[in-house]
Amino acid sequence: MPRTPHTPAEYWDTYKPHRGEGEQPPPVVDRFEWTQYPGYGPGAEILGRPGRALDLGPAEGKEAVFLARQGCEVTGVDLSAVQVARAARWWSNEPGLRFVHADVCDYLAADNEPFDAAYSVWGAVWFTDPEQLLPLVAKSLAPGGTFAFSQAKPSQAEPTPGAYGPQPMRGKWLEGRARELTVLRWQYSPPTWTDLLKRHGFTSIAARVLPAPETGKLGTLMVQACTPCVT
Repeated sequence: MPRTPHTPAEYWDTYKPHRGEGEQPPPVVDRFEWTQYPGYGPGAEILGRPGRALDLGPAEGKEAVFLARQGCEVTGVDLSAVQVARAARWWSNEPGLRFVHADVCDYLAADNEPFDAAYSVWGAVWFTDPEQLLPLVAKSLAPGGTFAFSQAKPSQAEPTPGAYGPQPMRGKWLEGRARELTVLRWQYSPPTWTDLLKRHGFTSIAARVLPAPETGKLGTLMVQACTPCVT
């Protein structure tokens, strides 16, 4: 039985996609997926054609692998040592791809060569205070760089009724293995994300909820922005 998590890092060490128990083979990578519905919605074109990209919370690493196979140099940064080790093991033969075990804010605060794109697919952007994260992302992108992320739309995953900002996500997402641990996620409406990004220097902002492919299903929050170009 896995040890009960007490920190966010341990939470994500315990969590894994629901694809069975024990060691699993690598997932199939045939598309860049932003939504929870395979084959639905936009793909990698959201990011343009980056030469260097940063994946904030890659987990299994599927999106990073897809971009690397298109010739992009990709770095995936994840808080979970277990997730990083698994992704590195699965994709060790993929050129142009590396996974780093670190807190995303700590990684971004260090001096790195600028990235052309940074993205998060239901990843670290959802679980990091944007007041800390957004200025660090802006600093780490080249002029005209793209920042994009997706997450559950604001009403999904038991948000506190009528509230935005940090929301508690309790252990039921861990299939009963960590019910006493609460992890915060940051949920905002599309207009609020737009205001946050503008305040931290981003331009060309598009924030929206992409409707689900079937009536009655939950949509996906999609946000895109850029850093200003040098004039």
